[in-house]
Amino acid sequence: MPTDDHLSLDRPSPARMYDYFLHGDNNFEIDRAAAEQVIAKVGERLTRDVVWENRNFLGRVVRHLAEDCGITQFIDVGAGLPSQENTHQVARRAVPDARVVYVDNDPIVAAHGQTLLSAEDRELTRIITADLRDPQAILDHPETAEVIDFSKPVAVLLIAVFHFVKDSERPGELVAAFRDRMAPGSYLALSHLSTHDSPAEERAKMEDSYKNATAPMVFRDLPEIEKLFDGFTLTAPGLVPVGRWQPGVEQGESVRRMYGGVARLS
Repeated sequence: MPTDDHLSLDRPSPARMYDYFLHGDNNFEIDRAAAEQVIAKVGERLTRDVVWENRNFLGRVVRHLAEDCGITQFIDVGAGLPSQENTHQVARRAVPDARVVYVDNDPIVAAHGQTLLSAEDRELTRIITADLRDPQAILDHPETAEVIDFSKPVAVLLIAVFHFVKDSERPGELVAAFRDRMAPGSYLALSHLSTHDSPAEERAKMEDSYKNATAPMVFRDLPEIEKLFDGFTLTAPGLVPVGRWQPGVEQGESVRRMYGGVARLS
């Protein structure tokens, strides 16, 4: 469950910094100041461009899972503050009755997100305050049970969240807890900041910028990220820069800092 760090506004929140990078207005001065420090250190391309690229990856993934894979229920962990093209909006273009649970450890996400849901949205959408580091609190949450049927395929979305989880917090075991509850035919979608193509000096600046935030930033190499998919089978095109994951006809450009993939549970 969320810690006291997430309940206070005296430290910047990665979720609200992410919102600021997306030009959102659901953030506070402490978040804006921290985000501007990151921009000043590494530039807009490695902050706002990376975040927008990842956001677009999420949209393509959800559309693909709903339209092409027949997924009708989604758990979006580390969802962050509402923005444009949220998971339930994208999914319901293909599946009008798609069910979605949003999860974040910042209670401001739930408080603000509820105000943006229509009455119709609220029937099939839940926003819960819980922490990825405690998967059972998510999986066993009564509001999760209201909309998610774990006897049927579900998509678990872990988008840009695991680089805020330390090795000591056993990221592989956290994914396994979700996997163990997912029915065959379910999918895992995950994106993660990588050391691949990321200069050490740049990573050090990013890590330093987040040292006083409510969660640290942890870069991982590609084999470490791929290991998070253990027990699943990566679908084409595999683990790739998020800007190049099924971008359409063209190859697609990418800042090549965030890598992502989609995998199926047999």
